[in-house]
Amino acid sequence: MPDYSFPKKERLKSRKIIHRLFEEGDSLGSFPVRVFFLPNEALGLKAGFAVPKKKFRSAVSRNKVKRLMRETYRLQKSILGEKDLQLSMMFLYLGNDFPEYERLYRQMGKLLKKISKHQFSPR
Repeated sequence: MPDYSFPKKERLKSRKIIHRLFEEGDSLGSFPVRVFFLPNEALGLKAGFAVPKKKFRSAVSRNKVKRLMRETYRLQKSILGEKDLQLSMMFLYLGNDFPEYERLYRQMGKLLKKISKHQFSPR
C-alpha cells in the first residue's frame, strides 16, 4: 500500500541544498509546474514548493497554491518511491492564474513520471 504521508523529514528546508538545486540541478517542466532536482546521498526523497511573489502578490494566494501542490505531490509521490530514488526537488508554480486541482494533479503526475524515467549521471 502506498504511503500518502508527507512528514517533516521529507521536506526540503536547507538553504544550501536549495541554492545547489538552482545552480547545478536539472529541471523538467509540465506547464504550469517546473521541477528542479538533484540526486543526493543518503538524504532520501526531499521536496520543496515555491510560488513567485511576482505572480501572486497575496501571501494567502501563494500559500493556497503551495498547499495544492503539496497535496498533489503527496498523493502521487509513490511513483518515485517505486524506484527508491534519492533526490532533492523544488517545485515551482509558473502559471499566472489560480490552478484547478485536476489540472495540477495531472501535471504533477506527468512530472513525477518524467523524473522517475530520467537517467541520473554521477557528478
